[in-house]
Amino acid sequence: MFESLSSPKPDAILAQMAPFKDDPRADKMNLGIGVYMDDLGNTIIPNSVKLAEQRLLDSENSKTYVGLAGNVSYNQAMKEIVFGDAAPEGRINGMQTPGGSGALAVLAELMGRMRPNAKVWLSTPTWPNHAALLTKGSIEIGEYPYFDPETCSVDFDAMAAKLRTLGPDDVVILHGCCHNPTGANLTNAQWDEVAEIVKETGFLPFFDIAYQGFGDGLEEDAYGVRHFANTVDEMLVAVSCSKNFGMYRDRVGCAFAMGLNEETAAVAYANMQNIARGIYSMPPDHGASVVSIIWQDDELREQWKSELKVMSDRMTSLRTQLAESFRKHSGGNKYDFIGVHRGMFSLLGLTPEQVETMKKDHGIYMISDSRINIAGVQEENIDRLVKAVLVVAS
Repeated sequence: MFESLSSPKPDAILAQMAPFKDDPRADKMNLGIGVYMDDLGNTIIPNSVKLAEQRLLDSENSKTYVGLAGNVSYNQAMKEIVFGDAAPEGRINGMQTPGGSGALAVLAELMGRMRPNAKVWLSTPTWPNHAALLTKGSIEIGEYPYFDPETCSVDFDAMAAKLRTLGPDDVVILHGCCHNPTGANLTNAQWDEVAEIVKETGFLPFFDIAYQGFGDGLEEDAYGVRHFANTVDEMLVAVSCSKNFGMYRDRVGCAFAMGLNEETAAVAYANMQNIARGIYSMPPDHGASVVSIIWQDDELREQWKSELKVMSDRMTSLRTQLAESFRKHSGGNKYDFIGVHRGMFSLLGLTPEQVETMKKDHGIYMISDSRINIAGVQEENIDRLVKAVLVVAS
């Protein structure tokens, strides 16, 4: 029976891992995988997480199931982290999921139940796994303009014009902050305008916010989601704790649905749990309990916020240094956008062939669209990276 299967196309991001591991060059650089690394190249565990894990280990007395919705105190913590005081009373319900991908999958199924003929619109470009996670049944995938490679900024006029052509059967995936893969974000004024377009057209906004705190700050990065919570009637939000809590392998996510009123929100919540039952049944609890412990303890909460700021500040500093190095070695301002963008990623504007040359000739690995993980850069390697890009791109 297996002979009827064909080999799937390798994941563009994960396909980089094995060749990089086998590369014998001591000065190789892995800028492809999307995990935070310190200046020694280590993917750290925040100390606040370690302390919370020890508390959990000391106090945990059962490994029984936590229920379809997961850890209730974790769900409340994530609601406060993402929505702050903007959550309309009774209209938003959240449930724990296996990572942000699990949240996207659950909400995609919910979307299919609500609007079986919906068309899902993704930004150009977007995270490659969005299409795979969101393609359900007869749901179509479309693209809306987002990034202008000539200006290396958001083409907001084109984006807004496209969104104004949509209607109630359309669902639009919006990157809450730190756009992946470009790093180019909407301004607060632009978020305000998109919210007004939602009210005019009736399309369903679906936020994916996986990098809260990695951009301009924990509160600042939540502006779009919070403004929409105060403005629109309905929306979906998928959240990940992989980056800001450094809990990648523990798969800690949360799915939120905001309804027009308490009754419709409750029905959506019941459907979300029913969907989870048919996919993975119960979510894992370890990571969710750790997040809950941190958020409920004033001292741990402040320690986590401080550690998150250290990570964010480092990426901002790396962006500034990269932009300055490009200016110094190129004599121009073509790469100034790197210092303006936020989050883990930026696109360098190289062709797939040039990306391959970067790997082959310089031992510098990145995704074929030239997305680099800023956090994967070490200060001592900045000039080497910049010089290699300029040589390959010349």
